[in-house]
Amino acid sequence: MGPTTQSHLGDVAVLGLGRTGEAAARYLASLVPGRVRSVTLFGGAASEEGERTRALEAEGVRCVLGTEEVSGRYDLVVASPGIPVDSAFFRSAAACAAEVVGEPELAWRESPERWVAITGTNGKTTTTSLATHLLGEAGLPAEAVGNIGTPPTEAVPARPEGGWFVAELSSFQLATTRLLHPRVAVLLNVTPDHLEWHHTMEAYAAAKERAFANLGAGDLAVVSVDDGPCRAVASRCEARGLRVCRLSVHGEPAGPCAAFLRGGELVVRLDGVERALCRAADLRIVGLHNAENALAASAVALELGVSAEDVARGLRSFSPIEHRLEPAGTVAGVSYVNDSKATNTDAVEKALTGFAPGSVVLLLGGHDKMTDLASLAAA
Repeated sequence: MGPTTQSHLGDVAVLGLGRTGEAAARYLASLVPGRVRSVTLFGGAASEEGERTRALEAEGVRCVLGTEEVSGRYDLVVASPGIPVDSAFFRSAAACAAEVVGEPELAWRESPERWVAITGTNGKTTTTSLATHLLGEAGLPAEAVGNIGTPPTEAVPARPEGGWFVAELSSFQLATTRLLHPRVAVLLNVTPDHLEWHHTMEAYAAAKERAFANLGAGDLAVVSVDDGPCRAVASRCEARGLRVCRLSVHGEPAGPCAAFLRGGELVVRLDGVERALCRAADLRIVGLHNAENALAASAVALELGVSAEDVARGLRSFSPIEHRLEPAGTVAGVSYVNDSKATNTDAVEKALTGFAPGSVVLLLGGHDKMTDLASLAAA
């Protein structure tokens, strides 16, 4: 059994004044005086008084601004995902608290049924959006939450009976989970990213793997086997006796559960039953990486009871997401594509596979986040 929504949370602090921190503080304030005694928000070093802080204080939230020094004693601290666990801000809070968790963890504890967790270096948003779309095609109420834009705590109060949360979870968000237990968890890929936050690839990969920490025999782990770190996760999940759907766009994995391309067609096998869905060429989202995203989303939907016919129809009707290989018009015979959500080198390399070699003029820039640029330069 998961935690009940009747648990008393006591004195709670929230770290960070971004959208996540604001959503968590508002949700917690709505539980005063019944299940929460007090809510204190520590905004961080750059935070200052404004319209948002005044609105929060009007709702009963005490705002401490312009500092990362946490003082007082708290039964629970909810940390925003941008705050590294080894930062002075996080450590200061941990010294004052019985427990520090992330905002998705809080939301799961408050509403612990019917969660899907989707993570990976790249493809999370497309897969989350597509999985939500496929569930909706079958008439299942589903909402995309998490790193995709809507903090889960913001969605909890209006969550419909029987509704699913399809949660895009970043490594930052997963690093601060403990009890989170999705019905299906997906890992798309692990390539170098956010090393300025996690410091090592091992720590980064371990944060991603936390999506599977609490899965049981009746749940499903959907894990790519097209890169080394993911293959290791798949093997560890199988060693625990979990049902693992091995995901690949470069081969046809063996075993009772797999998702792969066969002759250009998307195929998902669950518990030995194969379903051919549609051709990759029928998708409106282009590139091999999007075939992988579509296979992962399809495995989620099929596992949750959506028919193969509804999945196939949903795959064909799903449109590109804003800023992700989004067609942006044609000028003088030249097609322009907006892929500004490709915020790491692996995402850019994968995007380029969707076009004929030598046909692309690439405009890019930004911060390299301590990743090696050699592979990108070669591509």
